[in-house]
Formats: sequence, C-alpha cells, structure tokens
Amino acid sequence: MTRSSFATQIGFLARRSIMRTMRQPAIIIPGVTFPLFLLAVNAGGLDAATKLPGFPTDSYLTFALAITFMQAALFATNAGGNDLAEDVRTGFLNRLSLTPLRGSVLLAGQLAGVVALGLFQACVFVAVGLAAGGHVEAGAAGVLVLIALSVLTGLAFGAVGVLIGLRTGSGEAVQGFFPLLFVLLFLSSMSLPRDLIEKDWFRTIATYNPISYLIEGFRSLLIYGWDGEALALGFGVATAIFVLALAASSAALKQRMART
Repeated sequence: MTRSSFATQIGFLARRSIMRTMRQPAIIIPGVTFPLFLLAVNAGGLDAATKLPGFPTDSYLTFALAITFMQAALFATNAGGNDLAEDVRTGFLNRLSLTPLRGSVLLAGQLAGVVALGLFQACVFVAVGLAAGGHVEAGAAGVLVLIALSVLTGLAFGAVGVLIGLRTGSGEAVQGFFPLLFVLLFLSSMSLPRDLIEKDWFRTIATYNPISYLIEGFRSLLIYGWDGEALALGFGVATAIFVLALAASSAALKQRMART
C-alpha cells in the first residue's frame, strides 16, 4: 500500500467515524451534560470539604472540575465501541475483509470520532469551569496540556470500547461495561485526595486504581500548577491503557476479518 493510499483510507474512515459520532445526540449530549451536572452537584454539596486540614484548594469547584474530564473519557468507551459493534453486526467488517484495507487503518479511522468528541468535551468543560469561577493554576499553557491529557485519556478508553465491540459484536455489551467503569471512578480519589481518605481499605483501593492517577494528573494542572510526577503518571497511565487496548483490539480485529 502506498503512503498516499494509506492516508486516503484513513481519511475516509476518519470522516465516516466523525460524522457518525456527531450525528448521535445520545452520545454527545450525555457526554457533556452529565459530567457538568455532577460537577454542579459536587461543587454545591461538598464545598465544606475545603475546610479539612490539608485540603489542597479553597475551591471545590476547581477540585471537582478534574472529574468532568475523567467522566468524558469513560463516555468515550461507548463512542468507540458502539459504532464498531454495529459494523460487526451488519457485516460491514466482513465486507472490508475482501479489500486490501489494513487493520491499523480501520482502528485509526474508528478512533477519529473519539478524538473529535474528546476535543469538543474538553473545550466545553474548560470554558464552563472558568466561567463558573474555577481556575487553572498552570495558566494558558496548562489549559493546552489539560486538553491534550483529556483527549489522550478519551482515546485510551475509546480503544477499550473498540476492543469490547470487536470481541462481542454487541452494542449492548459495550453499554453494559460502562457502569463497571463508573464503579472504578467512585473507588478512586474522585471526591478527596488520597491522603485525606480515612478508611484504610478505601485508600488502598484508590491507590491501586489507575483512574486515581488520571484524575490527579488533571487536578495537578488545575490546583498545583506544574507537578511533573502527577503529569507523568497521568500521561503514563493513559498511554499504557491505550497501547494495551489497541494491541488487544488489533488481535481481535484479525480474528474478525479473517478470510473464509
């Protein structure tokens, strides 16, 4: 395959993925409104937590803003997996197996919709958070890094959705996996910094929960400024999830597109 042909195929599938995603209000609207609704509830109901000794900021809104980016990433699971599961169900992937299309092209094109959705969500959350009185301690450059981490995290969980869609061929299975991710979210350092969690078992789970390090990566830019360790862990965890999910998706795709 020539380089121009490779780029053409990715461009076609990327446009298809972006258009399919943007034409589904059931994915876009909850992926934006639900995190903002939870932000409003948390900021209003848990503001007293800022009075705890050692709490890192006097603005719970800023503290909770990090959660919206993490929730957006979890919604990317549905965005990445539902459409691909539908392609499996309708036989679209079987037809693609008769073409010289590479699996890497299909996966890259499919995840383009996730990237577009993640970029839109991140920009909305930053704008709403700042308008509501939140702040980004890392400044304008920190906003760009915040958006980059948000898109990468969404890409990672979008790849998880792709994997589930390929393995099951069922949109219902992809959606059924979504609540399990929310359980992990609530068992993380979502509501309090890990060093302020009193229950030992909860703090232990939060420490081993990779979602805690993603949230803390977002939170570092909002509250602390430039925290190299937190950012390295955040980007590292997101990259690891993406690479592992993409490798497993590639293996699953080869099975799905095997010529018969």
